[in-house]
Amino acid sequence: MGYVLHFQEIDQTKVAVVGGKGAHLAELSQIEGIRVPAGFCVTTDAFQRVVAQASSIDDRLDRLSRVKPDNREAIRALSAEVRQSVEGIAIPDDLAAEITGSVARLGEQAAYAVRSSATAEDMPTASFAGQQDTYLNVLGPAAILQHVSRCWASLFTERAVTYRLRNGFEHRKVQMAVVVQQMVVPQAAGILFTADPVTSNRKVVCVEASFGLGEALVSGLVNADVYKVRDGEVVAKTVATKRLAIHAAPAGGTEELAIEPERQEQPALTDAQIVRLAQLGRRIEARFGHPQDIEWCLADDGFQIVQSRPITTLFPIPATSDQENHVYVSVGHQQMMTDPMKPLGLSLWQLTTPRPMSEAAGRLFVDVTRALSSPASRAGHLKALGRSDPLIGDALKTILERGDFIPILPDVDSDRTPAGGPPAPIETDPAIVAELIERTQTSIATLKRDIRTRSGSALLDFILADIQELKRLLFDPRGFQVFMSAMEATWWLNEQMQAWLGEKNVADTLTQSAPHNVTSEMGLALLDVADVIRPHPNVVAVLQNVEDDGFLDELPTLAGGREARDAIRAYLDKYGMRCVGEIDITRPRWSERPTTLVPMILGNVKNFEPCAGKRRLEQGRQEAWKKEQELLARLRALPGGEQKAEETKRMIDRVRTFIGYREYPKYGMVSRYFVYKQALLEEAERLVQAHVLGEKEDIFYLRFQELHDVVRTGQVDEQLIRQRKDAFRSYQALTPPRVLTSDGEAIAGAYRRDDVPAGALVGLPVSAGTIEGRARVILDIAQGDLDAGDILVTAYTDPSWTPLFLAIKGLVTEVGGLMTHGAVIAREYGLPAVVGVEHATELIRDGQRIRVHGTDGYVEILP
Repeated sequence: MGYVLHFQEIDQTKVAVVGGKGAHLAELSQIEGIRVPAGFCVTTDAFQRVVAQASSIDDRLDRLSRVKPDNREAIRALSAEVRQSVEGIAIPDDLAAEITGSVARLGEQAAYAVRSSATAEDMPTASFAGQQDTYLNVLGPAAILQHVSRCWASLFTERAVTYRLRNGFEHRKVQMAVVVQQMVVPQAAGILFTADPVTSNRKVVCVEASFGLGEALVSGLVNADVYKVRDGEVVAKTVATKRLAIHAAPAGGTEELAIEPERQEQPALTDAQIVRLAQLGRRIEARFGHPQDIEWCLADDGFQIVQSRPITTLFPIPATSDQENHVYVSVGHQQMMTDPMKPLGLSLWQLTTPRPMSEAAGRLFVDVTRALSSPASRAGHLKALGRSDPLIGDALKTILERGDFIPILPDVDSDRTPAGGPPAPIETDPAIVAELIERTQTSIATLKRDIRTRSGSALLDFILADIQELKRLLFDPRGFQVFMSAMEATWWLNEQMQAWLGEKNVADTLTQSAPHNVTSEMGLALLDVADVIRPHPNVVAVLQNVEDDGFLDELPTLAGGREARDAIRAYLDKYGMRCVGEIDITRPRWSERPTTLVPMILGNVKNFEPCAGKRRLEQGRQEAWKKEQELLARLRALPGGEQKAEETKRMIDRVRTFIGYREYPKYGMVSRYFVYKQALLEEAERLVQAHVLGEKEDIFYLRFQELHDVVRTGQVDEQLIRQRKDAFRSYQALTPPRVLTSDGEAIAGAYRRDDVPAGALVGLPVSAGTIEGRARVILDIAQGDLDAGDILVTAYTDPSWTPLFLAIKGLVTEVGGLMTHGAVIAREYGLPAVVGVEHATELIRDGQRIRVHGTDGYVEILP
């Protein structure tokens, strides 16, 4: 077989032979009206043949695959050794002759670009952009051969090796082809995105352009002109001052040249050229079926395309059956779970919730177009969504203010319960909450008893039927009345106390240590576990070196170990169904991975005195009671004070009695999910034994109905599971927007406030007070090594983070609203908190001193 393929001999089926770039260029050259400089590919067979001559490479690749991605010294040393080995291998004569013969066919006098084309590059899920090398203006056959060797070696640059380690690609599975292509000497060059890279809007084409070769722009040497095109018209234009250009040097390679002053401010392209280029971009996008990142050159008033790859950073758009405009709101931002969910988790959550939901990149979205189209329902929806997350509210207002995206419909019955409408009044009676909790506990006990006898299809039918019971409890009108009346009373207290007494957010203190809050009780109960362990230094020492989840069975051999084990097990019996991202049934629970709890237990041993849990609870009660007495006394001193005090007392009683139940329905749901999960994994084990599945966790990549079919038929589509595993990995790299349109535009929203100091980070105030301290930026709860008095800064918190709240004195999150879990628990524990602070984990560095203004909703980074 030959080692060279010309573009006309290549199609998309040959990626393994010519790499991503080679296959894309070949396909581009076959699109009508698209000009691609002539060229050929030196195949991966040539690379494999040459590398096979260096026996030392195998051992070094083994060592490289074991290196951690952040061990830069080891990567640098090993990758340099591999590169030297590859560059030092002589190209066999027959292979060299085939390459130089192909150059002669195209023209030996021409200049060439010699470009790396790896097999794992320019893919929809990983672009590998800029990871391997390209050489421009290479002159003569000998130089071309030398640069082919350099391209092969560039598969092992430090940055390429690190990229593969971080993204889970095996070094041996990625092969290198090389593209040899005639050079274009352009007047201008640049990049074209067929979707706006800033907003992700698929209807907007974005063109970046500079004079000379595009290398000046790609390398960041110059600022580019930026043009935006929509519907065949230039809608925005930023012309940069372009002082330098890169040109082909007469002796080969490239050189930087200054641009004459009178041309520096001139646009690199005319409007007509910009529109023509955008049309070419749309043609290329249509061929590949995915938004493209395209490199182009302009020579002799004609455009030539030198590369096209998928844009891998765009968040996908939920699929619809119509061509209408749609506006989607992220469910994850309201559920404190912005990570992707696996298919089983997605489908079970959709079975649990009454509203239809759209999916994209493993996340769920609610289509709010209809509610916003109707004048009757719009105000209520905006108010409710804005209350839960002001950035969502502002993003929706931004779309409405444009006036060109959401049609205004005549009023329809768009939603029978208008968002934000007050619930029917309910008497303030603690027995109501006790009865609701008792009903849930009895129902879960019945589920645990009855599910034991089910297997096969009968098990999945049983779970499907039990989900109706779950929904009945979750959306019980009486339960809804309880926590909605508590929330309404909270808002009333905050508004009226500010109006009557000039004091902000008083309800934050009044809700401390409220009864029946299962999540805050869970945090305090872990303090009790620490109390059992603290007197036994040998148990503490063993826990500090725990490596696997079998540690509980080993504890009884130590003095105090049996008591420690029993305390942890009792805690897991009550709270072990919880975990980070718990709305996804596929996520590992504390009971399945008890090591997750160990750092939190050790933190409690280190940071607290004995009986701290009871003291914290009592301290919160006292502070709430004192606040109540103080407010009532101040109100009675006002005109009409007795009536104001009486009404306020009624609202305080309502909040104290009912607000704790806000956390319970989710606890009930997650408890049920864990029962389902244990039964489904037992069923999966039977499928593994019957050789239907490769491993138990494969069921996580099937939707509930698909799993039902697999159990019924004993057959599974293994390719589907593989595809979904790959897709899930790619989804993890994407950040979901709060609000997304059917044009793909991600709308962030903003806090429109002028009462915040310059340079402060703005967010939503959810728990009053001001606190200073050391910021601990923690993205993984397992790394939660906190000292007493730290301020926790993280992306989002859900109930599983609650035990960490005991050690901290303030909270900052990127996601959250007034009634999300982090806010509720921060108030319960009396921690100043600001949530919804965009990019907080990037803007605040771990260890910096910060001041959290929980009453006014901003964070200052201190010198």
